[in-house]
Amino acid sequence: MRIYLDHNATTPLRDEVLESMHRVLRDCFGNPSSSHAEGAAARRELVTARERVASLLHVAPREVIFTGSATEANNSAIQGHLALAGGRRHLVTTCVEHPSVEEPMQVLEAMGAEVTRVPVDPEGRLDIAELAAALRPDTALLAVILANNETGVLQDVPAIAEAAAARGVPLHVDATQAVGKVPVDVPALGATTLSGTAHKLNGPKGAGFLIAHGPEALPPLVRGGPQERRRRGGTENLAGIVGLGVACELALRELPERARRYAALRDRLWEGILAKVPAVRRNGSAERVLPNTLNLEFVAAAGEVLLEALDGEGVAVSAGAACHSGSIEPSGVLLAMGRTPEQARSSLRLSVGLGVDEAQVDRVIALLAELVPRVRGIQA
Repeated sequence: MRIYLDHNATTPLRDEVLESMHRVLRDCFGNPSSSHAEGAAARRELVTARERVASLLHVAPREVIFTGSATEANNSAIQGHLALAGGRRHLVTTCVEHPSVEEPMQVLEAMGAEVTRVPVDPEGRLDIAELAAALRPDTALLAVILANNETGVLQDVPAIAEAAAARGVPLHVDATQAVGKVPVDVPALGATTLSGTAHKLNGPKGAGFLIAHGPEALPPLVRGGPQERRRRGGTENLAGIVGLGVACELALRELPERARRYAALRDRLWEGILAKVPAVRRNGSAERVLPNTLNLEFVAAAGEVLLEALDGEGVAVSAGAACHSGSIEPSGVLLAMGRTPEQARSSLRLSVGLGVDEAQVDRVIALLAELVPRVRGIQA
């Protein structure tokens, strides 16, 4: 049996989620926009799912906009805020954002907008004073990731929101990695908009959400229908949305125990590696971090070689930001934290989640104790 330690990439479906989706696909095929009984049944499913997402995030159901992904939600928020900015063309973000924020910023930059990217310290944390100083009268939006997808580092979003509010700047928060792992209370965070997706919390791919908590309605990114109160046109992916709702309901019920369990597994993994593998360095804050995430530099060991060796032994992990033709590009997040390209290429992300147990963790520790010296020997 394989050991899956890449839960920050995607997660396995919960049985309850799969069962709910199967029921909808089989029995609830109506279009929620239709006026007949089948359409009404589909609308009821949509309403229930929206209420479940809203409950997890402490917002009103009307503030939940269903999307196809967190990537779509991020794009919609960034472009929507800019459209409402009344001519302001300055955007502020960070050097450690997910590509679904960074790439839209680059496109807007090419179209004449000005983008300021605030750096992070060696632990991956933002300096709030430095971020506040980047905000200007012509700033249309501040976009900040809550929990980094590579390191798991958590930013102090309430303090960031306070700085943004003091300057009248809306705040978009990419909470994709945080939802389902730590409490995410949108009003307490101070976010104007917030994004997430089902497949990071044991729901299906293809169902995400944008929370629009601010006073103004964002213009839709996708036009062509009345869906989502004309905020996102197109017939809804009802089965995926229902699965998202069930995943959120489970997270709301289980979150404290889930976080405790994940943190115990992560700490067991870290302490075992530290005891049995020499020259290992943790990337990112050890205190302000997701309970399930470890990002480690195995000094002088090529990350892609170690990843392949682990995969061959039945263990799935992640290395770097992307794979291209068999070689791993150095992580831009780790480079932004001051790591060298060589250090970044020697780093792996290990993220625990549903189905991982102590025996699996111990097996991975034993494998790393065997494989890391071997990989270092190959390079020597």
